[in-house]
Amino acid sequence: MTDETFPQVVQDSSEYPVVVLVWIPTDQANAQVAADLGALAAEHGGRFLLARVDAQAYPQVAAAFQVQGVPTVVAVLGGQPVPLFQGGAPVEQIREVLGQLVQAAEANGVTGRAPLQGSVEDDGVDDPSAEPAPEPEPELPPLHQEAYDAIDRDDLDAAAKAFSTAITQDPRDDQARAGLAQVRLMQRSARADLAAVRAAAADAPQDVAAQLAVADTDLLGGKVEDAFGRLLELLPGAGPDEKESLRARLVEYFEIVGVTDPRVAKARQRLAIALY
Repeated sequence: MTDETFPQVVQDSSEYPVVVLVWIPTDQANAQVAADLGALAAEHGGRFLLARVDAQAYPQVAAAFQVQGVPTVVAVLGGQPVPLFQGGAPVEQIREVLGQLVQAAEANGVTGRAPLQGSVEDDGVDDPSAEPAPEPEPELPPLHQEAYDAIDRDDLDAAAKAFSTAITQDPRDDQARAGLAQVRLMQRSARADLAAVRAAAADAPQDVAAQLAVADTDLLGGKVEDAFGRLLELLPGAGPDEKESLRARLVEYFEIVGVTDPRVAKARQRLAIALY
């Protein structure tokens, strides 16, 4: 879903439910939710339409759904948003939530069938009322595509190298900067033991390394304000080297969340006050 197609999706929700995934495609946790939703959409055979919104590419759409973190899944039913869940969830739990959504839609008279996604039914008769096919997604720059392909095969080092090269070639490539920050987050968290990370942070609330590690898990879980706040609170009492580590990590988080996000603007202001 894009800024342009958003109004049509809302209009279509009067005929069938629309399930909107607001996500960051380069994040593994987001990708798993997307895969589960795709499988369940096929399983339901048109009982709802699945739409995906890249939160970084279309922040205004994400803001319209009052998204606080990604992945977030929201339904649109009869033109009204219905929050479903935020963060990852077991596929059986997602299936149950979607079943409840379909039941609610039927109870409200929204019983139409969404067009099947990923296939075209052709009865040989042109339908003049049919919506024109959407324009294909623009091709990614070669180095961006190389990075995404590397992420798909779980080669995060290659992905980081591709994004770094893109930034070297064009220092104004904000998407590459966001992609590199996301990959670095994935690299740091790949082998992290969540329980151990949180225990270490609880035992040493002033230990910058421990708090950096747990802030990563906060951000991956969609707890954006928790991640920002945890690091910002450490800045006043931190030494010069620790302040630089905190500053650099916060800047990476800002790239991941998106510079237009209002939470980033507030955190930037607090960071500036703490540093200067």
